[in-house]
Amino acid sequence: MEQTLIRMMDAKSDPLTSLKELIDALRPGKAIDGVTAVNNARALCYLLEQHPEYRVALRKQLFTLLGSTRQVQLYTDTGILSNESVFTAIVRRVGSKLLPPPVKPEYLKDLFGVLFPNTNDYVWLNEIPTEVWFEVGAAAHLEELSLAEIPTHIRLQQLEAIQVLSCRLSAIGLEPEIVLHHPDVERFESPFVRLNAEVLSYIERYREDLTARRPPDEDHSHILVLLQQCEQIIAKVWKMAAKNGASVSLTYHLLRLKQHIDRLKVLFDLVDSMTPEKHGPALLGLFLELVKAENRKYSVRDVLQENTELLALQITEHASHTGEHYISENRSEWLQMFRSAAGAGVIVGFMALIKILSAKAHLPPLLEAFAFSMNYALGFMLIHILHFTVATKQPAMTAARIAAALPTIENKKNEAYTELIELMIKVIRTQFIAIVGNVLLAIPVALGIAWLWWYEFGKHVVDTTKADKMLQELMPIAGMGIFYAAIAGCCLFLAGLISGYYDNKSLYNQIPQRIAAMPLLNKILGEYRSRRLGQYIEHNLGALAGNFYFGIMLGSMATLGFLLGLPLDIRHITFSAANLAYAVSAYNFTLAWPIVAWGAVGVAAIGVTNLFVSFTLALWVAMRSRKRRMSELKPLWGKFWRRAMSRPIDLFIAPKSASETTKTVNDVAKTASTEEKPK
Repeated sequence: MEQTLIRMMDAKSDPLTSLKELIDALRPGKAIDGVTAVNNARALCYLLEQHPEYRVALRKQLFTLLGSTRQVQLYTDTGILSNESVFTAIVRRVGSKLLPPPVKPEYLKDLFGVLFPNTNDYVWLNEIPTEVWFEVGAAAHLEELSLAEIPTHIRLQQLEAIQVLSCRLSAIGLEPEIVLHHPDVERFESPFVRLNAEVLSYIERYREDLTARRPPDEDHSHILVLLQQCEQIIAKVWKMAAKNGASVSLTYHLLRLKQHIDRLKVLFDLVDSMTPEKHGPALLGLFLELVKAENRKYSVRDVLQENTELLALQITEHASHTGEHYISENRSEWLQMFRSAAGAGVIVGFMALIKILSAKAHLPPLLEAFAFSMNYALGFMLIHILHFTVATKQPAMTAARIAAALPTIENKKNEAYTELIELMIKVIRTQFIAIVGNVLLAIPVALGIAWLWWYEFGKHVVDTTKADKMLQELMPIAGMGIFYAAIAGCCLFLAGLISGYYDNKSLYNQIPQRIAAMPLLNKILGEYRSRRLGQYIEHNLGALAGNFYFGIMLGSMATLGFLLGLPLDIRHITFSAANLAYAVSAYNFTLAWPIVAWGAVGVAAIGVTNLFVSFTLALWVAMRSRKRRMSELKPLWGKFWRRAMSRPIDLFIAPKSASETTKTVNDVAKTASTEEKPK
């Protein structure tokens, strides 16, 4: 490191090369090695403090580079979403990664990539604490410089960047989609319009001061007020989007607005001569942000995450509202869930029969996939229309509800966790009784259909060869039951997302209102029935779409696997239970009990896998959409098991009223509080 500083003292040394060598000397062997990074930074502080000529050379090289390059693009583009579609952004990043663009030495934006070429440079830079960075800044002793020694070009570039960002912010804020969600703009002057005029006036006065070589004393507090008003508009738009739905483009506009406002605030802190104490934190924050953005500039994952995170929040939010209907609070609601699940079990018994008959027809692969898909899709939609419940549909909905109830970091108290644990208890027992209702009715209905079929036609629905195959398919390992059940769990998870997406789309595009106002529909059905249809679509479009696409996925998965030559298929607990009943009937109920028992074990394993996979994936997405981590659930498990063991019956049977478990809950909470107190 010292040799690098010595070479910097050479008047002929290249600033870019010298600074790159210094950064290479600071960089630890491993990006996560924070100890080495801190030690290297402190070693640089020591050298700069002990050798004034080193810090003079370092300042000269740094200001020479900054004074001779264009910086506007670095401030206005790096770390900020561009005005392009998600698909275009992905194509551009992939293309640039495969064939990187040439480096333009006159642009600091390009030189940033030369100085920090490693994709994980931002990791070790963030490992260095803020106070150590301030020690490095203090060791450079910038106060030794006179105003004339600092290139005016640097400040002019920052002012130009402010002007560019202001123009872009005004343009985005007046996008039709933003205005549509903020009707007040039509009655009052938009702060996005006033902002640009105020910024231009501020920059003109600032440039005059720089030209006259006098310290600028411009006040930008009124601009900060306008930026705050812009943020209030963004908050109002998001509030309306939560109620009326959001689109990808609206989400994209709001993200860009937030990024432009944040960057403007940082640049104002940098150019503000009235509060120099803000310069250090603003410069450090901007520096770390720019390095990370430069390192991640070719990341496709970041594009998808930035563009889908907030939209995913809207989708999972709708799913969480739906999930509230899958949670029983008392014995009455618990029994109602059983009756609802039992009704679904009856229909599934007939759906399993239709699939068996469709398979007997030996249709061409694509036609067979269509027949299977329509059987599943229309059957699931019928179940929903009749207000019945398929048990495995619950996890994708209730996971979002649990994520929404997770205590915040600032509110991680026993009381907050107690409410969440009670919610989990309710979810588990509701899920349990729903499975019981599905299976207990699917099996006898299938047996009844099989007996009637034999009585009417003199033969069984399936022969013994087909029955052996159906029993083999139930085996968790040999029949790949668990693997195929996991695929079905993924389909359940996707169906939950689709439901939330269509609920969001219905609200955003005002589909119910459009249906109710259709002239042709009003002519055929009448105004009252058209309005009722619109109201039904408003509350059920997501569920109907989710069930339809879920059926398509289940019905076509095996055919897709056949066409691709991959082991793809599905196993669903309710259909597996019905298939077990049809297989048993094929042997005239003479199967040995161990075979039937193993079949029942396979059905149970399939059900557990269905639920676990769909719930885990849904919970992960719901947590990510709220910028939470799965690790935040760790403190929950110990508290959950203590609550479960205190009253295990609550995991399976709901109390007659909520007040029955209040005393138990309070006792567990008090016990947990006592255990967590330091001794």
